[in-house]
Amino acid sequence: MHHPTRFEGSQSYVATSDLKLAVNAALTLQRPLLIKGEPGTGKTMLAEEVAQALNMPLLQWHIKSTTKAQQGLYEYDAVSRLRDSQLGDERVKDIHNYIVKGVLWQAFTSHEQTVLLIDEIDKADIEFPNDLLRELDRMEFYVYETREMVVAKHRPLVIITSNNEKELPDAFLRRCFFHYITFPDRDTMQQIVDVHFPGLKKELLAQALQTFYELREVPGLKKKPSTSELLDWLKLLLAEDIPPDALRSKDAKAVVPPLHGALLKNEQDVHLFERLVFMSRTNR
Repeated sequence: MHHPTRFEGSQSYVATSDLKLAVNAALTLQRPLLIKGEPGTGKTMLAEEVAQALNMPLLQWHIKSTTKAQQGLYEYDAVSRLRDSQLGDERVKDIHNYIVKGVLWQAFTSHEQTVLLIDEIDKADIEFPNDLLRELDRMEFYVYETREMVVAKHRPLVIITSNNEKELPDAFLRRCFFHYITFPDRDTMQQIVDVHFPGLKKELLAQALQTFYELREVPGLKKKPSTSELLDWLKLLLAEDIPPDALRSKDAKAVVPPLHGALLKNEQDVHLFERLVFMSRTNR
């Protein structure tokens, strides 16, 4: 099966040239690619697009606060084994039946090179990244229960995302190629919207982007609206057939945009914004 050796972006994902360079650098250096950026800037989606563009299977490991590094390798299901032994099940004789393979094991033993996404690594405790260092470096690990060494047939392209909730350890950062996805500027955002809504009327888009970027500038917002919120909001504006001039007041003063529940995701931000709009109206 032919794999393209470079990532050039894809039809459905607008990648900036430095993001493409970062993906290709990680491929060349055979290092994990660490992607940071605001939530909603397409970090997780990047892995899906890279896998598709390079024609590789994608394995995903979504990290929660309770996730342990060991789960990425394998888990030994002692409880099932005990239950089966009480039932006199034949399976008990072979411990392999109770080893649950994690995503790293699957990536290591895959017949072809895979893309392995470790999503939101900063959710786990601080030891988590360090606990994976050796396996990601050496591309092998030992299974004590079965006394076997699992060695990677192909080094997966590891893509790790972080929302910057915690600082990651230095030893871990040294091993990664790092890229920060900056928030898309207006031109890039226009390309992104074009990909999702090819037939969107120019003036609705111009007005929506204007409102959206102004909203992101509001000082004191807890959660600035991001790309995914903008796309949701545009979808609703289209579904409800809202005209461009409804997004702007006649005298170019700020208005509360229709359906702003798609853009602002917590009540403090909504109140703050409504207060500011009210003030701008009274300061005439």
